[in-house]
Amino acid sequence: MNRLTTPWGDLDLARFPEQPRDTLRAWDAADEYLLRHLAEAEAEAEAEEAAGAGSDRSEGGVDLSGRVVVVGDRWGALATALAPHHPVQISDSYLTQRATRANLLRNGIDTDAVRLLSARDTPPERIDVLLIRVPKSLSFLEDQLHRLAPAVGPETVVVATGKVTEIHTSTLRLFEQILGPTRTSLAVKKARLIFCAPAARRTPDRSGDGDRSADRAAAGPWPISYTVPEGVGAASGLTVTNHAGIFCAERLDIGTRFFLRHLPERHGREHVVDLGCGNGVVGTAVAVANPEARLTFIDESFSAVASAEATFRKNVDTDNPAEFVVGDALATVAAGSADLVLNNPPFHSHQSTTDATAWRMFTGSREALRSGGELWVVGNRHLGYHTKLRRLFGNCDVMASDPKFVVLRAVRR
Repeated sequence: MNRLTTPWGDLDLARFPEQPRDTLRAWDAADEYLLRHLAEAEAEAEAEEAAGAGSDRSEGGVDLSGRVVVVGDRWGALATALAPHHPVQISDSYLTQRATRANLLRNGIDTDAVRLLSARDTPPERIDVLLIRVPKSLSFLEDQLHRLAPAVGPETVVVATGKVTEIHTSTLRLFEQILGPTRTSLAVKKARLIFCAPAARRTPDRSGDGDRSADRAAAGPWPISYTVPEGVGAASGLTVTNHAGIFCAERLDIGTRFFLRHLPERHGREHVVDLGCGNGVVGTAVAVANPEARLTFIDESFSAVASAEATFRKNVDTDNPAEFVVGDALATVAAGSADLVLNNPPFHSHQSTTDATAWRMFTGSREALRSGGELWVVGNRHLGYHTKLRRLFGNCDVMASDPKFVVLRAVRR
């Protein structure tokens, strides 16, 4: 846990789940830059109001008394700092929502001060101040801007923030195309702000030739689908659905492709968990190969779980039992209830490289597996997962390998 100094006071913040020895902070320079700008702009707006002058909300003062929406807040730092203004936080991350609640409580703030929405929920109908933490995924930014655009008008203040390495010409182009004229600030501590002045949107003319800008704003291109190519076992020919932000959304990534070629051949009534399921193609392939299997798809991304359910429903008989869980690894899976866990663990947390998530997935798998149950993991060879699995399970076998990837099996004794 670390202390963030904001213009409105200090906050004790931590990521979720909190790791006592974790040195990674729950905020960065981009969050600090945005909060500092908002405090200065709010003070300017109050001064202009006291002087009887209207503020230019796109360039100067910001009135935080209206509907404030925070998108992409990573660990709840922005929502916690702005809690006195009762913001709406929109996030695709279950862990972000948990972190936000924990950080509010840690600072003595009622959790009702922030309304939590997922990226799949319907956004507010009106937004006065829209604050965006630029995501790593350009497609996710595109999708969110399309979804939010109908609630944004000429009077809406739009400010985004990100590290210099996260803001590209393509990022600014999306703001321009979907919302309106866009400019950036100077860099401070390797972070920038993006200022967007939303253009007016006329009601679309349904007769045929009128302005359909409002329709275009509300209708983004996601989700999209593709067909899995041949040569990857039971997954061959499956139709995969991806919502925005899913890794390798337009094609099968090479790690998953390698995993699909080497999945265990199992039969009978087994409980199989697709952990960190993404679009669900791995678990769906298992369900196709073994119709008696009971599948549980788990991911901390709301969009991933929605994608997994769409992929499963498209390819598997509706009588096949399946559960779709947005959650924290295997926290909701009963101990000793799983026969097989399949896992392609992430080794990044936003811009940081870390094995903390993989380690928690492995320890959770050991708890969830019955005696004799198996954890199958695919990963880059250089990550050294075999060492962690041997330490945890007491065994680890290499089931397949190539110059880049390895598939490992650990058995719960």
